[in-house]
Amino acid sequence: MPERIRLSRSSVGELEKTALSGVIDQDYLGMGSFVREFEEAIGEWLSAGTQAVCVSSGTAALHLATEACVPPGAEVLVQSLTFVASFQAISAAGAVPVPCEVDPATCTVDIKDAERKLTGRTRAIMPVHYAGRPGELEEVYRFAQRHGLRVIEDAAHAFGSVYKGRKIGSFGDIVCFSFDGIKNITSGEGGAVVTADAEVASRVKDARLLGVRNDSEKRYRGARSWEFDVARQGYRYHMSNLFAAIGAVQLKRLDGEFAPARQRLARAYHEALRWIPWIALFPDDYAEIVPHIFPVRVLGGRRDSLREHLANCGVESGVHYYPNHLLSFYGGRAGELPVTERLFGELLSLPLHPGLTEAQQGSVIEGIKEFYSARRP
Repeated sequence: MPERIRLSRSSVGELEKTALSGVIDQDYLGMGSFVREFEEAIGEWLSAGTQAVCVSSGTAALHLATEACVPPGAEVLVQSLTFVASFQAISAAGAVPVPCEVDPATCTVDIKDAERKLTGRTRAIMPVHYAGRPGELEEVYRFAQRHGLRVIEDAAHAFGSVYKGRKIGSFGDIVCFSFDGIKNITSGEGGAVVTADAEVASRVKDARLLGVRNDSEKRYRGARSWEFDVARQGYRYHMSNLFAAIGAVQLKRLDGEFAPARQRLARAYHEALRWIPWIALFPDDYAEIVPHIFPVRVLGGRRDSLREHLANCGVESGVHYYPNHLLSFYGGRAGELPVTERLFGELLSLPLHPGLTEAQQGSVIEGIKEFYSARRP
């Protein structure tokens, strides 16, 4: 039985265990001082005039960010090639996700197609930093400025990535991160909204605690509100001290451990696979991008055959993502976005995580080479 090589996995250990013990010793597991400290650590790491508001998931971050600045019934431009969380967050906020094409060179939003989808009801654009790459982010912001739109960055894949010398989250309108178990850093489960807009930050802080006004400050001190007012819809979306303690340790490990490992593995894939003419690689700069996944395009209609071959070799692979415009809830309209639909049939994600060893990566690469040596297209 061949060794099973995981597509992705958490990278946690003794440091995270020690941090969890510290929370347990303080005898309060819910939202408190550890959450405040994690938020402050994110702000310091970004070195910007922004504030981070931690929530229960990346999806919750997108939901609350959208609800904070997009009125019900308004439209949000978003690429169809993204995890369903992006679309669900928009519709959960009472807004309408408008599916757009992607640029096949980056799998990030195609601004020309987004411009074609503009209507009088459009209020925001949600660029998705697919695989950790922000694409032409300046172009997105110029587009938003021309049309008076808010920008809600879905940066779930991009914690640690840099755009033109600046960390994602250190600039921009509203940036949403995910810290689930397999992201660039994890808090076990969680996410964050990062923004310099004090009104948006205030709304998100209240909304994560069932809409109770100014309850966050009391929670940070180990207290809570007993007599309070609620002016808007809220949710139980706050982060716990347990999750924040894990996240704070992971943040310290990012620059020296996790980011270099992901970048090194991505470079090794590039060097080994660039000679295979039936594999199309994305030309990323891994001095700036910290890749969350490593997708390639499998040409010639052989994606599923290659995936099956790798599975038989004990190698997990993934398909990121099933286009949202094909889902029944969002229209189920095949043929609407031909570029996205073609890419979906080609994309295959290879194992990538800090725990992937050189030998394991070598087995992945060897499995791909074996497939093509036995099956000449």
